[in-house]
Amino acid sequence: MQKDIHPQYFPKAKAKCACGAVFELSSTQEKINVEICSACHPFFTGGEKIVDTAGRVERFKKMRASARLAEVPTKRTGKKKK
Repeated sequence: MQKDIHPQYFPKAKAKCACGAVFELSSTQEKINVEICSACHPFFTGGEKIVDTAGRVERFKKMRASARLAEVPTKRTGKKKK
């Protein structure tokens, strides 16, 4: 067998979630950052949570609100066809 081909193993690696939860596990990476874990995932919590790291939900709501304000009722001109 070849020597020194396996990555370094960390038996007490730390996994940190975006919600703030920290888990200890074993991995080939010493520190792991995740966006969703069992402490904040809707399947495990039974609730709904929007994870938006790029601000896309707020941007969408802002665009939607400005579209409603810009909406002008159209006035029909002409005769109604049968």
